[in-house]
Amino acid sequence: MKIEVIRVSTEEQLEKAFSIRKEVFVEEQGVPMESEIDEYDNLLSPCEHLLIVVDDKPVGAGRIRFVDGFGKLERICVLQPYRKICIGKLIVQELEKIAKEKDCQKVKLHAQSHAKVFYEKLGYIINSDEFLEEGIPHYLMVKYFE
Repeated sequence: MKIEVIRVSTEEQLEKAFSIRKEVFVEEQGVPMESEIDEYDNLLSPCEHLLIVVDDKPVGAGRIRFVDGFGKLERICVLQPYRKICIGKLIVQELEKIAKEKDCQKVKLHAQSHAKVFYEKLGYIINSDEFLEEGIPHYLMVKYFE
């Protein structure tokens, strides 16, 4: 199995990331399309997008923005058949790497409640009560680098 991590730099790569997000968030989870794609979803926005490709098939995506001194990990998703082979972990680690390259010492994310344990295993701690985002229960989680 060949796994590639691509820092998105072309419209074609960005469209592949959107396709994954649409399948996971819009079709599986019922998030409205107009909420899923936002003003940060273009190559000129102040964020970086990742695309994960397994054996030439786009299977995962995520992005990082910098907000209030934090790297904010967002839109992390993996196509269903690829969820048990550590693609999610790879996306998080690569986004954290981007944060560190920009001398950012802390990251945060809005974790869907069912994914809370996944993020805890990667060193994130809950920093809020449960809240709803697009009708889905979430927690704010944070991680500080040494």
